[in-house]
Amino acid sequence: MSDQHFDVVVIGAGPAGEGAAMNAAKHGRRVAIVDDKQTVGGNCTHWATIPSKALRYSVKQIINFNTNPMFRDIGEPRWFSFPRVLQNAERVRNKQVKLRTGFYARNRVQRFHSRARFLDQNQLELHDEETGGQRITADSFVIATGSSPYLPPDVDFSHDRIYNSDSILTLSHTPRTITIYGAGVIGCEYASIFCGLGVKVDLINPGSRLLSFLDDEISDALSYHLRNNGVLVRHNEKYESVEGDDHGVVLNLESGKKVRSDAFLWCNGRSGNTGSLGLENVGLETNYRGQLAVDDHYRTQVPNIYAVGDVIGWPGLASAAYDQGRSASSDIMADRYFRYVDDVPTGIYTIPEISSVGKTERELTEAKVPYEVGQAFFKDLARAQISGDPVGMLKLLFHRETKELLGIHCFGDQAAEIVHIGQAIMNQPGEANTLDYFINTTFNYPTMAEAYRVAALNGLNRIF
Repeated sequence: MSDQHFDVVVIGAGPAGEGAAMNAAKHGRRVAIVDDKQTVGGNCTHWATIPSKALRYSVKQIINFNTNPMFRDIGEPRWFSFPRVLQNAERVRNKQVKLRTGFYARNRVQRFHSRARFLDQNQLELHDEETGGQRITADSFVIATGSSPYLPPDVDFSHDRIYNSDSILTLSHTPRTITIYGAGVIGCEYASIFCGLGVKVDLINPGSRLLSFLDDEISDALSYHLRNNGVLVRHNEKYESVEGDDHGVVLNLESGKKVRSDAFLWCNGRSGNTGSLGLENVGLETNYRGQLAVDDHYRTQVPNIYAVGDVIGWPGLASAAYDQGRSASSDIMADRYFRYVDDVPTGIYTIPEISSVGKTERELTEAKVPYEVGQAFFKDLARAQISGDPVGMLKLLFHRETKELLGIHCFGDQAAEIVHIGQAIMNQPGEANTLDYFINTTFNYPTMAEAYRVAALNGLNRIF
């Protein structure tokens, strides 16, 4: 058993852990990263963001081929199996692992493939199959262990037809029908993916509307297009039991309904990966979902122990996790780049995708802010007509009197890219953050970015 001391030890090699470790290493600190997986990247690379988005991209290509009349000269529509489209996701995942492994090597961050457990606020015990256990010490720790699907104990996830949002990537066939329980971001994304593969999808939503944190109009558009593509959405339904047999799965709902399908996918919440960290040895407690509370500098109640990423809950996005990790590290380094990450755009990779930043109409109405709306519909944009992706819209919310930008909401192809133009202008100081920027700026034509000019003029016409 050998003791090693580090300036910073990061637990978890996902986006949050990487952000913290790289920043500390760039400051010349001695840094170690501990992760129980053989390869780096965390759940983001191996089970969540990267594979699901790569899968979604492949499915979107299939949809484009099957619905574009130009390709009918080549042949009939083609259908692809779920395992086949997963092959592209596997290639992307391998490239990401290779890239990120290089980051740690170049910056001389020592990696430990082990399970970590706190002995006290400056000491970790590491357990792995090879060494059996060793101890390392550090001045500061960053917990970035991420999250896993919340698995209720009354659902048998060992059944070969019952999946969660991680294990669905092991699906070895294409079911004819699938029931998805939980209509959050992950549930809606997988509903889009499976219906794009020609699978009959039942999407069960315990709530009253899809993605209620979105602007109502965007949420309604998502609901319409899922249904238009064949997804059956059931709102205000809670499960009573899930029964699997050799032929399929029956979801029994509290309302008395029974939904039978070839496969069942549970997408109802995630829990922080904190159960084995020995937090009781440092006096830390988690909430019922295994998440840690932090202050506005990402510090837990133990001053030298920080927590970032999914393990602290909201917003549960890889983009925010990376920035939170960098910020926590900046606080440890006492550099000038610390910021509390609260300006986070949503990126939802349904088909079509959704992205937004800022206030919704409902929030502005409740706050009695005198706002107005500017809209640009993709069907009217030359670039969308050329690319064959006419579904969608860009919506700008702005103050009626000052024309200050208050919210950007986008639905349609490339929404997650388009939103950043508006985000950049919203973050400008003073009068630079107004509708006038888009009116007085010349955009390339034809582009999707031109939607900002169209929406701004539309909004301007509403106040004259």
